[in-house]
Amino acid sequence: MTDVTVAAPAVKKAGAFFVETVTWVQHWTDSLFSFRTTRDPTLRFSSGQFVMVGLEVEGKPLVRAYSVASPAWHEELEFYSIKVPDGPLTSRLQKIKVGDQVLIGRKPTGTLVLDGLRPGKRLYMLGTGTGLAPWLSLARDPEVYERFEEVIVTHTVREVADLNYGELLESELPNDEVLGELIGDKLRYYPTVTREPFKTNGRITDLITSGKLFEDLGVPALDPKVDRLMLCGGPSVLADLKQILLDRGYEEGSIASPRDFVLEKAFVES
Repeated sequence: MTDVTVAAPAVKKAGAFFVETVTWVQHWTDSLFSFRTTRDPTLRFSSGQFVMVGLEVEGKPLVRAYSVASPAWHEELEFYSIKVPDGPLTSRLQKIKVGDQVLIGRKPTGTLVLDGLRPGKRLYMLGTGTGLAPWLSLARDPEVYERFEEVIVTHTVREVADLNYGELLESELPNDEVLGELIGDKLRYYPTVTREPFKTNGRITDLITSGKLFEDLGVPALDPKVDRLMLCGGPSVLADLKQILLDRGYEEGSIASPRDFVLEKAFVES
């Protein structure tokens, strides 16, 4: 997700944004952090969607698109962000503290929702960098496990320190006192690193084309009849992943026309 900001006219607090309070901040590395805010009870969204998030700067909202990392049922909103030193928004947003106020858009949207997919057996959620965020939402949504027999979350990053949320996906969710029984052994977590030694190295595109992804997981190669995919990450890797799927007979879906895979166009175009 690039640090693209959207300038907008000054708005009243009751206008296009909710004004929410920061409740938690976690700095993972010099370039990655997460934060949570309060959630207005009238805000409704589907797990996997994004909202505009930002700050009021000189009387005007400075915002960018952020996937909501918390599930639709949660009472708070969570976000996972890069830090860009000279980024118009993230240079400011990375300095927020508990008690600060942020702007949250009132109109969630996005293509990374279950309704964009046909029924299937296995769901792959392929993410790079902060493209993990929508999977953090969906992996905590009971409906995902009601629809699919197996859920595979991949996270490709440059360095091992960037593998944030690994413990959540690998052990906490399967053992969660509320969700654990539903998730069980359905959730699989597959982290990969591209610039440092790690148990699994390489770009997710290479791991798919070589077949190593499926060999490591002990599952069959991609099959449009049973496998469904969601894609989120940098524009170049998304373009490559999309072409790999099209070449294998997959069809891109949308809420209006559910098919075999969906990707988040908003971040590709920004």
